[in-house]
Amino acid sequence: MSKQFDQRIQELVETLLQDYGKGRTIDAVITKDRPDKDTVIDLIAKLQKVIFPGYFRVHSYHYYTVSNHVSTLFEDIFYHLHRQIAVVLRYLPAYHDADADQLNGKAEEITFAFLAKIPQIRELIETDVQATFDGDPAAFNMEEIIYSYPGLYAIFVNRIAHELHLLGVPLIPRIMTEHAHSLTGIDIHPGAALGRYFFIDHGTGIVIGETTEIGDNVKVYQGVTLGALSTRGGQALKSRKRHPTICDNVTIYSGASILGGETVIGKDVVIGANAFITSSVPDGARVSIKNQELRFRYGETKQVQSRDFSQDDSWFYVI
Repeated sequence: MSKQFDQRIQELVETLLQDYGKGRTIDAVITKDRPDKDTVIDLIAKLQKVIFPGYFRVHSYHYYTVSNHVSTLFEDIFYHLHRQIAVVLRYLPAYHDADADQLNGKAEEITFAFLAKIPQIRELIETDVQATFDGDPAAFNMEEIIYSYPGLYAIFVNRIAHELHLLGVPLIPRIMTEHAHSLTGIDIHPGAALGRYFFIDHGTGIVIGETTEIGDNVKVYQGVTLGALSTRGGQALKSRKRHPTICDNVTIYSGASILGGETVIGKDVVIGANAFITSSVPDGARVSIKNQELRFRYGETKQVQSRDFSQDDSWFYVI
């Protein structure tokens, strides 16, 4: 490299160092540990091997029995999760000034509590696999669902992240669910509570907000939003119920938006495609957009035919 090249690089470095000194959020010089995103993502993969032991395996481990396999995995997960939790606890006001022993002690307590939830998480995921198989005629078998369905993966990550969220762990649950979001196009906040037998079909573009509550046997299709009616209040809305409640046995078809913390979708409701709902719907209703119409133009004759695809109005809970 020429001397001129070295000089130009050095000038760029000095300019960037000056830019770092402007006192912005992005300029912060890290003086304490920060969570390691790669480690958190690796923990998802290891927990997947615990949840589905016969489907995903760690080939770098040498083990001879299921007990040996689980022991090795649990020790690995415990070590890394404990360390990451100890790091992020400093984000909580109660631990701003905590010493290392306090942080490690609390992190150990949380990590053991989380690992004790694994059987419960596995039981819920078993229902999700069954719901997906029962609900999707294109599913060849259970293995296809476990290995390849993005909806199941997003649900699996949420169930892990949600338990950490309930245990008061900051940041790590959101890193987990946003990783799943980046892979699947399905955005489920770790605060969202999912019932048993939850089925996501296709999945792309689904958004499920933080305070959403979903009952049992719910089916959700691509492009659905379970969101807040307004977020203009910003941080002033923190901790409020902003997202809807979906009761048992509800089906929500593609493109529907259901908004608002006071919105309750009753049991056995069917929400049609592209519906926009901001108020509660009673049990057993079928909701659809009224009087959808398609227009057809034929060849060069400019003949236009309209066709009304609305159904019997007695069927509808009209929005």
